[in-house]
Amino acid sequence: MRGSVDGLDSSAPIGPTLPAVFADDDLAQRFVAGLDEVLAPVLNVLDCLDAYFTPGLAPVDFTQWLGTWVGAETDGTEPEDRLRLAVGAAAHLHRIRGTRRGLAEAVRLAFGTEPEITESGGTEWSARPFGPVPGEPRPRLHVRLRLPDPTPADTHRLDTLVAAARPAHMPYTVQVSAAERTLET
Repeated sequence: MRGSVDGLDSSAPIGPTLPAVFADDDLAQRFVAGLDEVLAPVLNVLDCLDAYFTPGLAPVDFTQWLGTWVGAETDGTEPEDRLRLAVGAAAHLHRIRGTRRGLAEAVRLAFGTEPEITESGGTEWSARPFGPVPGEPRPRLHVRLRLPDPTPADTHRLDTLVAAARPAHMPYTVQVSAAERTLET
């Protein structure tokens, strides 16, 4: 919540801009000084407006709100660093949405780990007509994610994310499993 900031001076005080007749009027100067105190946070935000639209610099609550503007795939539970990355990458992800790369990047941004994606599709170019059709006849998509400590909430989050970022016609399945731990000697 934004509000007044104690000790914040206005970047554009009103008193010196008043007509000369009010320059020596104590009541008028005190009145506009009160307005300066109220307007100082607003002017401060306007002076720093570009920082509010830079996810790495904006306040966290504004970054969450900005994420709704740009359609970032967030659910409000991600750590601050992942939230900022997801909001910053949202426009790029919209350009590659529906592709394997777009899905992998969306999952990586949301969970911080690379998913294993298997799919039925494929592409091929041939100078001869009636060549074999690449891929499998039935479309399918499977996304597997290995996390250190998976929870049912992770499975739900992955399912929601894949449903939003996959090609619209593609049936899919998701799986979240525990990452293999290596023993250090």
